[in-house]
Formats: sequence, structure tokens, C-alpha cells
Amino acid sequence: MASFLVGVVVAAPAHAAANTVVSLTFDDGNADQMTAESTMKSLGLNGTYFITTGWIDQPTYLTTANLQQIAADGNEIGGHTVTHPDLVSLTAAESTRQICNGRVALMNMGFKVTSFAYPFASEDPATEALVKGCGYNSARGLGDTASKDPASATLPAADTIPPANPYVTAAPSEVDSTWTLADLQNQVTHAQTTGGGWVQLTFHHIAVGTDPTLTISPTLFNQFATWLSQQKAAGTVAVQTVDQVIGGTQQPAVQGPAVPPPPPPGTNMIQNPSLETLVNTIPLCWAAGGFGTNTPAFAVVSPGHTGTNAEQLTVTGFVPPGDAKLLPALDLGGCSPTGTPGHIYQLKAWYKSTAPTQFEAYYRVGNGFWKYWTASPLVPAAANWTQITWTTPPLPAGASGISWGLNIQANGTITTDDYEMYDVGSQPAGAATAIAAAAAGPPSIGTATGAMVCGLAAGGCYQYFQSGVVHWSSATGAHVTKGAIDAAWAATNWENGVLGYPTSNEIGGLKNGGVYQTFQGGVIHWSPATGAHFTRGAIDAAWAAQNWENGFLGYPTSNEIGGLKNGGAYQTFQGGVIHWSAATGAHITRGAIDAAWAAQNWENGFLGYPTSNEIGGLKNGGAYQNFQGGVIYWSPATGAFPNGGAIRVAYASQGWENGRLGYPTTTEYAVSGGRAQNFQGGHITWSATTNATTITYN
Repeated sequence: MASFLVGVVVAAPAHAAANTVVSLTFDDGNADQMTAESTMKSLGLNGTYFITTGWIDQPTYLTTANLQQIAADGNEIGGHTVTHPDLVSLTAAESTRQICNGRVALMNMGFKVTSFAYPFASEDPATEALVKGCGYNSARGLGDTASKDPASATLPAADTIPPANPYVTAAPSEVDSTWTLADLQNQVTHAQTTGGGWVQLTFHHIAVGTDPTLTISPTLFNQFATWLSQQKAAGTVAVQTVDQVIGGTQQPAVQGPAVPPPPPPGTNMIQNPSLETLVNTIPLCWAAGGFGTNTPAFAVVSPGHTGTNAEQLTVTGFVPPGDAKLLPALDLGGCSPTGTPGHIYQLKAWYKSTAPTQFEAYYRVGNGFWKYWTASPLVPAAANWTQITWTTPPLPAGASGISWGLNIQANGTITTDDYEMYDVGSQPAGAATAIAAAAAGPPSIGTATGAMVCGLAAGGCYQYFQSGVVHWSSATGAHVTKGAIDAAWAATNWENGVLGYPTSNEIGGLKNGGVYQTFQGGVIHWSPATGAHFTRGAIDAAWAAQNWENGFLGYPTSNEIGGLKNGGAYQTFQGGVIHWSAATGAHITRGAIDAAWAAQNWENGFLGYPTSNEIGGLKNGGAYQNFQGGVIYWSPATGAFPNGGAIRVAYASQGWENGRLGYPTTTEYAVSGGRAQNFQGGHITWSATTNATTITYN
């Protein structure tokens, strides 16, 4: 590896003659750090640049050429992870990826990489072990020595050389916009007057008009660097890179573990979705996010929407524009969901808030750089737990990961819990055009109120509009559903239910102002009097044979209802009922015959299911209907009565209603030793002992 180094100063560990050593360190790889590099070069000073590798060559960050120049000028290039996450809040595998892969990326660029800095100075013993395992010789913390903050006055003025623990070297808090030249100088002189040691100063931005917190002006940096170079020239201080202080050889590169594959379709893609797993009071795999001028405060509160935990975010000091939010860690995929370009994602979360909120989404590109993606419409504040659901547009080309959260853009509080994310697939060719055309009508159903969602059954898609919703599948095309018919379809579980996709738009002009719509598995009819109900299969065919709503049955008043004897089903209509069974098919009962059948407990009684529709044209305007166990006869003079078994055989022998007996006037009834039934012209008795029947005429 040494043969590929680019102008890096490689020195054996050595202590300066002066008792105080200063290391100028720069975090994150911000582009304006080149200003400091130029100043240091002119003064003969070198420093250590801790680089977040996913940000290299991105806007406002150092380029590859910048890093090559920095190293060629004698500065050290150190590691600062790939995406700058809070390592303690991640899984061990993701933390390892961040630490190891950042180092590998820098070594592959030709740099000697031995020093690391913890993002946000967040570390614990487990993280220290990961840093060592990835091949680093040291790792810097923050806030462990005295600084301008009076609360730190009791801390040591500097770290020891060598440090007590090279994997959490001590340093004062990071330099920010409140620091003065005197503050910077005091960090050095305080160490000099208290026995010396190692002073690591941490800078982020050297600029004017950028980050209002972690920035000092080029003028201030130049003043301090000039003073420091004078101290160096006088022999009262040494200025060294971190690697020069720590020493040691460069360890071999160690590749982090592979990113786990995305979960199967239909699986929640969010890690720790209910925030129940905590690491040092922080939900595992989650991080704070936001921008602008505001002060966010995060806290775990109990109870959650479900389970023990929820996360409460309180914002104060808000100055627009800006926001704050909790979101999955902006990492390499151990916590943030893996995304597929062109796919659409459904996001869900529960919230309570004092201000409006919205989903705000980001995506990862390249080696780990995160970009703003999009935001959902705002939803109102909610005093009680409320679920928000939103579907993203297609993930842009080149994206490999997704992170999102519910933001707050005002002073106030938002509490969140139970996050969900589902991959609902990609947009099939032609779906968007077909859906737009269907929505345009005529008649138009207005403008879209949500993104197109795909990944439905059979590769279908849907999109909501102001006055309805359009569903598309390759087999059926795009069709509009709305109002009561859409609600009736939804009650069957939309395209996943018995009806499948719509095969037409709503069609009007029916009797009494009714409308209907066809589907793959049936039809939904609506009228003002009956509402919307679907018919399908044999029952629909039996209704159609009666001229649908124009016949005596009228409109359906229920959907098909199953669970009957022998797997049967029935459906009610304005003018009757259709029953179906596998053995008998579908047949209509109505009026007095239906009532007489009902009195025998419908299909559960001795008659069983109907085997014909009602048949008219009998004597004196009568009618009958066949059933599995007999017949029901009706006439205006007698009403409707069932007739079956041996008594029916005897009745048939007399020519049914055309004979002397006429129509039945009762149902069968028990008599001594058997059963009997009365007719207009007499009665028939059946003997249980002899199985014989006797006809008696009036």
C-alpha cells in the first residue's frame, strides 16, 4: 500500500521538544476547509482532515482532487464513516460497515488511513472495539478536556501523550461561531501552563455566511494559525497530525459486512418500527434530522400508540424556513430501507401534534450521499393518535436507499410511533397514460390527489382523483369507480376480492335512476332505493334471465350471502330471493311460495333447495315451484302449501290440482298412526305402519 501513497508525511511516533502538541483537525470534508488548508500551507502547518466518504465530490464538499492536494501538501486524511451517522444508535453490522467501508474507500484512493473521528462524538466500548477491528490506530472524541465552556473547567487541559485510550482520545468541544481568537489561544496556553499534553482542535466550516453554528471566519482562522505558527517557530509548541502523535503502522483494509437484502414484498421495511428497542435512550436505528434555525429536543415518552415507547420532538426557537424530525438513520442500509429505482412506496405512521406535519423523504445515491427527495401534503395537528398514510412518487434513478420522517415546521410538539413502509412495486408501461385518460373522462373526475400506486394484484395500479379513483390492470385497462359503487367494491377488498378489477366505467340510464358497473367477477348495481350491491355467477345469470332490474325481482337489496347448507348461497332482491347450491343451481322464490318455504326453515327443512323457478299457468290462476324434497302449490283461493313424499304421490295420481282434490289447503299434519294433508276436495292420509295412503273426498 505504501507505494500508492500521495505525498503523505509518514513519520515514526515522536514527541516534540515542546511539552505541548497541537493537532488541527477538520471534520466532515466541507469544501470551505480548503481555505484553511491554503492558510496552513503558507504557514508551514499540517492538520488532519476527517472525511465522510459518501460526501466526496458532492456539492459543498471536498472533491477527490481537493483531497489529493490536501494529502500532497503534507496533511493527513482520516476516516469519519461513510454517511456520518450516530454509530451508537445503529446495529453492530451497520456501524461496522460505516467505519470499515469509509476507511476502505479512502485507502482505495491511495491515502494512508490510521485515524478516525466519531460522528457527533458518539461512542461506547462496543464502538471503540469496532474502530479497532476496522484497522484504525486511534479515534477522537470531543468534550473530554477543558474548553471555553465554564462547565468544563474541571476537566484536564489536554490529553496525555500517548493517550490513555487511543480509541477515545480526549479533545475539547468543537470550535463554533462563538469562539474568539482568545478562546483558541487559551486552549494552547492553558495546556502549556498546566504541564503540556495534546490539544486537538476541531473545525467544521471556515467561511462566512454558512452554518450559523459550526463556523468561524477565514480571518479568525488566519489570525489563530499565524499565532500558532509563531509559537511553533519559538519552540513552545509542536503542531502535528493525529497520525504523527499516535504513530504506528497502517493496518490492512477490512471490508464491512454486506448490506442485508430488502424484505419480501408485503413486509414492513422499517427497522424498530415501534421504537421499542433503545440504545442509551435513543431508539435503535433512528436519528434526529432537520435544517434551519430551531432548537429540537427529542425524548422517549410512554406509553406509545402501541407498546411502551413513542418519540416526542419539541421545537423551540423556530425561524422559517426549516424543520425537525425523527427518521431512520441515514446509513448504508442496515437501518434505512433499501430502495429500488422506479418503485413506489407506501408510508404510514401514527402521530399526535400541536402543529401540522408531513412526510419528508430522502434517498441515498452513490457511495452514501443522501439527497432530499420529496414531501407529502401537510396534514392538520391532532390532539389524539392519528394515522397518516401516503404513497411516494417513483424512486429516482440511481437511488439505493430511503429515509423519511414526520416533520414539524413551527414551535410545538409532535409525538410519533408505529412506522410502516411497503414496496408497492413499479409503474407498468402505459399505466400512467391510461389512468390519466380515464380520469379526464368524459366525465372528468378532477385532478389527482395522490401519486399513482402500483404493485396491486396482477401488476395493477390505482390513483385517487378529486371525484373518484382509477384502477388499471393490463387485462382490464383503466376504469373509474366512485361513490356508492366504489364503496361496495371496497367492501369486497377491491381487486383482491371476488369481483377483481372493473371492466367498465359506471353506466347510467337504468330503471328508477339506477346505474351499474361491470367487474371481472360480477356486476354492481345501484339505485336510490336499494343502494349498491353486487351480483355474480349463477345468481347473476338467474337475475339476468328475469331481465335484471326491469323484471319482477327489481334491484338487489343485498350482496350474495354464503354459509348455507351444503355450501349454498342466496341473495335478496326487491321482489324476491335467489338461492343457489351446487346440486340445484340458482332459482328464484318470491311472495307466498317463498313465505311457505320459509315456514319450513328454507333449505334446512324437508323441502331442501328449489330446483325450479315458480311455474304458473295452472288451474284457476295457480302456480307451483319444485324443491329437492317436494313442491309448493299456490292458488288465489287457497294460498301456498308444500306437498311431498307419499302424500304427493297419491295427489299426483288424482291429477294434482286438476283432479277432484283440487289445491292443498294445509301443510301436512300429524294424525294417529301417520300424517295427513287437506285439499279443496278432501284429504289424504298416510299410514306409518303400512306406508299406504288413503284418499277421502268431501
